[in-house]
Amino acid sequence: MTPDFSDFTARLRRFISRSAGRRSAEAGRAEEFAGLALELFALQMAHNVPYRRFGEARCATPLTVTDWRQIPALPTSAFKELEISCLPFTERTVVFHSSGTTAQRPSRHFHNAESLAVYEASLLTGFRATVLADGFPLCPTGSPLVCLTPPADQAPHSSLVHMFETVRRAFGAADSVFVGRVAPDGGWELDLALATRRLEEATEEKRPVLLLGTAFSLVHLLDHLEAAGRWFALPAGSRVMETGGYKGRSRSLPKPALHALLAERLGVPPAEILCEYGMSELSSQAYDRAPGEVGPGTGEARGWPRSPGGPRLFHFPPWARTQVISPETGREAGVGDTGLLRVFDLANVFSVLAIQTEDLAIRRADGFELLGRPVLAEPRGCSLMAAEEPPPPAPARLRAPRFAVA
Repeated sequence: MTPDFSDFTARLRRFISRSAGRRSAEAGRAEEFAGLALELFALQMAHNVPYRRFGEARCATPLTVTDWRQIPALPTSAFKELEISCLPFTERTVVFHSSGTTAQRPSRHFHNAESLAVYEASLLTGFRATVLADGFPLCPTGSPLVCLTPPADQAPHSSLVHMFETVRRAFGAADSVFVGRVAPDGGWELDLALATRRLEEATEEKRPVLLLGTAFSLVHLLDHLEAAGRWFALPAGSRVMETGGYKGRSRSLPKPALHALLAERLGVPPAEILCEYGMSELSSQAYDRAPGEVGPGTGEARGWPRSPGGPRLFHFPPWARTQVISPETGREAGVGDTGLLRVFDLANVFSVLAIQTEDLAIRRADGFELLGRPVLAEPRGCSLMAAEEPPPPAPARLRAPRFAVA
């Protein structure tokens, strides 16, 4: 990799380290983000041929783009059609695939050792400042993690599994466990007996546990506990992190209903249940908290304002920024308006930093409210990996258009 990239990644990691968990220097961080974004845009235009063609077709080059908001955002569909990478082919040692139905072409995000080092620096810094914030009791030997996915050696192309494995290595106790497995048909399934036993052990030993999984897998666990007539009172400090959705693959629960059931069955207060938003095309994650909660887990340690009675708001860390784009105008939506989420992620050093997602969101004064994917968009998400059968393919006229570079 060129010295330009190595120098940039070193400075980016210092920025990530300095900016974690601090709100007082927001103006300075915003200025540094802007400078780094423009510098990274120039590097990616020089080394990423498909992205350079995409930008030039829109008259967006390092000579014409003067503000990070002007950086052209590549649609996620491009990652399905093209190799969107600054890495030479011989340096691509890891690839993350988007999850989806077997009828879909997956997105691909290529990494090497340096790229993964940036990814993990972003992940661990953001995870510690959010999921582990407000005094989560990390004992000297770590805290047990129960991950509702297969282990990394069974799912090497899953960015979610890599995320959980990275967190386990950094923060987890030796008895942390992955209770999922890859089924013969390639889908994911849960060892529900093992998951239940680990929750029992944490309860008996009075050790706070961190339960990580997709909404889909959590519903499977809840259904199992209900059928078995089991309730838990997990030790104080235990937390649940859920991610992904349902995509028609299980009974679908509104988020408040899912969290209410988790609180009831596991004995975890709603304030200790949070949501993660991420995707294979990104290298940073956003998290939310329940609004108006009091006590540990409210996010006040991070300086996030509370909105009593309001919606759950997602926040990316300071090295990533978002816009909500109006589909009608192509411009940023007003506060309170709905549009498509656009993410500018500095940790995406070796692909593209500006990603146009297909997720609907409402722009809020501080953060964004996630609504999910439009009905006609292709289903995707880590929860699909647990599906038994894919849904029938959509009619051709409803499919998302294939991406082409001008």
